[in-house]
Amino acid sequence: MEHAGATSGSGTFREAGTEGGRPDTTSHVSLRINGKTHELRLDNRTTLLDALREHLDLTGAKKGCDHGQCGACTVLVGGRRINSCLLLAVTCHEPVTTIEGLAGPDRLHPLQEAFVSRDALQCGYCTPGQICSAVAMLDEAAAGHPSHVTPPDRSGGGDPEILTPEEIRERMSGNICRCGAYTNIVDAIQDVAS
Repeated sequence: MEHAGATSGSGTFREAGTEGGRPDTTSHVSLRINGKTHELRLDNRTTLLDALREHLDLTGAKKGCDHGQCGACTVLVGGRRINSCLLLAVTCHEPVTTIEGLAGPDRLHPLQEAFVSRDALQCGYCTPGQICSAVAMLDEAAAGHPSHVTPPDRSGGGDPEILTPEEIRERMSGNICRCGAYTNIVDAIQDVAS
């Protein structure tokens, strides 16, 4: 039995899905982003972050560390917060919401308004990721998901979690603000949570 790519007396066999004997490293990708479907041909190694920024001109999600440690690239995938620098675009099969898709036609999202009202930003680089993360975090707390600091007698009941400043800080700990606007970020999130 001969395998793909093996040599026999009649020559070299090509692997399935290859062109000229070399594997095809691109894929057709259909991404639903902010309510609109985008059809792209991408290198299989393209992250969702790079697809958003370089192929769709959605530059709200920022490339900070490119290792999933700073949260600047946070977007919502299927309603959950995801570091888009760690997700390959070819594996993204759920709807994506970026900071550009949060606001309505006539009004900012309540968290966007709260961040402006509370001056919860300085340079603004981390702000899109902070806001997207906060949107999902509020949904997680409303669904009763406990955090590391949720008291044991409160966790697991399915009731909405009470978002104290300590809870907010813990739940937002994956989003770094190098300017140190944390106090105002917590205040902005509390405004919307209440």
